Amino acid sequence: MSDNKLQTQALHNRGFTLIELMMVVAIIGILASVALPAYQGYAARAKFAELVTAATPAKTAVDLCVQSRGADSCSGIEAQPGWSVSDEVDSVAIALTDDTFRVTVTPTGSYAGIAVTDTYVLSGEVSGGSVVWSEDAESGCLASGLC
Repeated sequence: MSDNKLQTQALHNRGFTLIELMMVVAIIGILASVALPAYQGYAARAKFAELVTAATPAKTAVDLCVQSRGADSCSGIEAQPGWSVSDEVDSVAIALTDDTFRVTVTPTGSYAGIAVTDTYVLSGEVSGGSVVWSEDAESGCLASGLC
């Protein structure tokens, strides 16, 4: 083979240049800087779903009490210790004021992205012998976008 042919072949087999590699690293860095906060928000909302689930036994207890005994006889319902079995749930509380039930689930604040103030509060209005539940405006999770 001639020297020109070897030089041409050597130029074609050089691989990636430093600039090309730096561009790839920069693109990966930009993608990661966008994806990481989105993933952290998604992970926090997924963990917050455990608080929403922890409210279910309290809602069921109130629903059963109202259907079987009437709303006036249900003021003494207390949350049971087993209802907050998750590491993310600190407490579940039930309160009755003026025919409105409130179920409050308080997080432990041990997970990144979920603070102790990110409470999940449900209001239950008695209507026609059953309870209609809705998220309360005092839920701390509304301000942080977790619920």
